[in-house]
Amino acid sequence: MKNPVAVIGSIVLGAGTTAVQILSLFIQTVYWTITGPFKRKFAKSESIFDQMVFTGVKSIVIVFFVAFFTGIVIAMQSAYQLSRLGATVYVAALVAVSVARELGPVLTALVIAGRIGAAITAEIGTMVVTEQVEALNTLALNPIRFLVVPRFLALLVMLPCLTVFSDIAGIFGGYLVGVFNLHINPSLYWSTTYRFLEAKDVLTGVYKSVVFGIIISMVGCYQGLNTKGGAEGVGKYTTVSVVASFILVIVADCIMTAIFYFSKM
Repeated sequence: MKNPVAVIGSIVLGAGTTAVQILSLFIQTVYWTITGPFKRKFAKSESIFDQMVFTGVKSIVIVFFVAFFTGIVIAMQSAYQLSRLGATVYVAALVAVSVARELGPVLTALVIAGRIGAAITAEIGTMVVTEQVEALNTLALNPIRFLVVPRFLALLVMLPCLTVFSDIAGIFGGYLVGVFNLHINPSLYWSTTYRFLEAKDVLTGVYKSVVFGIIISMVGCYQGLNTKGGAEGVGKYTTVSVVASFILVIVADCIMTAIFYFSKM
């Protein structure tokens, strides 16, 4: 039987090593993002555009449905309690603020981590096991500049855009419940939403989505570049990438929520 202390120690050391390596990958990615244009070795605009389309445009439908039905559920659940207090109209405020601050950015990030993060790991991992990445090195093409930077920039730009779209979809879902089920006057619903939803609420979600985009892109690319074991390894590392992204997104959300909360006190 293995010593529990040794097992825990190896897990902590492994996690620490992985964190350092991911941080190193992030630093190199930022380096190539900033210095690439000056060295005339920036990532191809076509590659960045393709990744933005794949990340953003092709994710709109699933993001819309997730946020839309989440807004409906929040409105129905909150209406049950608020109606007992005679404050049904405040369903509008609760839906808007909770979606903009928390559920919009987090749910969007989880959807993108499952869809795009997995795709990033699978694509790069397949290139690693088929020795295409070695071919890039042979041709003096830096894999980080060629493979990581376009995906990093695509997520950095498109995830905040998807988060704002998710906010709109969630608020619209709550609006339908408020107007057609709770019989709140439409103008009263929107005026209540505007009264309680502030710009900083939306910006808080956007700031979170930028961090989430960095996490998803770095974890996906790191797992892809370190894939081993052929086709079986690609599946294994893709699963690890998605699970790790989910956990890190939730942890980062908790930390940033605490920062925003205590900064207001």
